[in-house]
Amino acid sequence: MNITPFQSLACPLDGDPMRREGASWRCAAGHTFDVARQGYTHLLPVQKKRSLDPGDSKAMVLARQRFLNGGHYQPIAAAVNRLSLADLPDSSSYSCLDAGCGEGYYLRQLALHVGSEEAASEKSMALVGLDISKAAILSATRQAGSDKARQPNWLVGSNANLPMLAGSLDRVLCLFGFPVYAEFARVLKPGGRVIQVDAGPDHLRELREIIYPELKPERKQEAEAPDNFVRGATDTLRYNLDLNAAEPIADLLAMTPHLYRANAKGRDRAAALNSLAVTVDIRLTTFERIGAL
Repeated sequence: MNITPFQSLACPLDGDPMRREGASWRCAAGHTFDVARQGYTHLLPVQKKRSLDPGDSKAMVLARQRFLNGGHYQPIAAAVNRLSLADLPDSSSYSCLDAGCGEGYYLRQLALHVGSEEAASEKSMALVGLDISKAAILSATRQAGSDKARQPNWLVGSNANLPMLAGSLDRVLCLFGFPVYAEFARVLKPGGRVIQVDAGPDHLRELREIIYPELKPERKQEAEAPDNFVRGATDTLRYNLDLNAAEPIADLLAMTPHLYRANAKGRDRAAALNSLAVTVDIRLTTFERIGAL
């Protein structure tokens, strides 16, 4: 399966279709957004930002980059790849958005899988990675490789205002992120799917027991499907992870919200660790888009 450019971008200011003109994207009203020399496009207008530099910081991005590139979450990527390509409609081309892609690890893994012999065919898939953090998208572009023609489109943007045309996507990935189901429903084709990854009740329990005085009771999982979706199967992925050095332990903590939720004593206890056996426990849930656009 070939990777092709995603062409169905919408202007983040007026929602109109945009077309690529050289190194820029432009809508009919003349709003223009340049493709940066690193290869990404900034589609988060300043008036739609809630802060000057929203999203993950450079330090969080670098920690996540080191940890994920160490292969610690590769089983999660393999499960996402399988669900992303399962039951695709009978078509010659598909499109997939990673909404909140961070530094792009999971989308790069999907790109490798799509381009592998295992997934080889005459069909094509356009891949788009979007994140509100400019630092994350810069990291994604740096790691994506030199073959620009086979890279995902990388965008700075918000899940609350996706810069895609209505009904233009077959898959939306939301991996440890912030789902905005109304926007997901708008941009998905009927029959398209959201693939969502969330932490299970025992995810990183051993680390949490170290940094918190006590663990809060787990909230009950949401039972109802969002509007315009029907819930599919929820799969559990659970495995043990042995971290045998201080750096991956520090990176794991730094890439999660736990770094900021823990008090100073909890962070100090984590910083003193040189090894940690931790449980990875996640839920993969599929939602299918129903109804007309």
